[in-house]
Amino acid sequence: MQSEPHAAEFLMMGLRRHGYHAVAVDTGAETLQQYQKADLLLVDLDLPDLEGVELCRIIRASCDVPIIVVTARDTELDRVLSLRAGSDDYVVKPYSLAELIARIEAVMRRVRLQSSAAEDIITVGSLRIDLHAREILLDNMPVEVTRKEFDLLYLLASRPGSVVSRRQIMAQVWSDAGSKPGRTIDTHVSSLRGKLGSSNWITTVRGVGFRLGVPPRPRSTSPVADSA
Repeated sequence: MQSEPHAAEFLMMGLRRHGYHAVAVDTGAETLQQYQKADLLLVDLDLPDLEGVELCRIIRASCDVPIIVVTARDTELDRVLSLRAGSDDYVVKPYSLAELIARIEAVMRRVRLQSSAAEDIITVGSLRIDLHAREILLDNMPVEVTRKEFDLLYLLASRPGSVVSRRQIMAQVWSDAGSKPGRTIDTHVSSLRGKLGSSNWITTVRGVGFRLGVPPRPRSTSPVADSA
């Protein structure tokens, strides 16, 4: 989100050349409509309709998407306010594209480290995922999965109720934030659904990514006694 359209488009072109799927929006209102689809946000403090610091505060109150402030403001007060509002880094214009990409990569590494520090055992309905033992149990029965299938399922389970984007999956499961997600993810999701016995365990959010679900349990039937 940048206040200067031409500068924003130039930045988007540079990021795309380095393998990122980058989209520019012009206002804070547009950002609030679309930020949940993003893996990382670049926020200019000088927006036409909303103060950038306030935008950071609103977004951070609802999710933990990484935020890097990119601005011409170079005062200590702006830095402090932005960081306190929830931004993860602060880059002052003019900057080089190489520096910005290095900062993006550093922030995403921290995000991956925080994710790896999540709880060792996750239980969702009848599904139990043990990170330390790298074991999956469904209805107390082991489910045999590959290493990548385990990492993918654990990532989804560690973010209950949240959609995990394809790019996040590529970055955290395949350690490849730069490549465009191909059919690899879909193949692994399809395999996991088959091994878990229901497609409802992993929900596809079209155009965004995937979310862990919980299949409904089959209704139990009980015999009906005839009345005398």
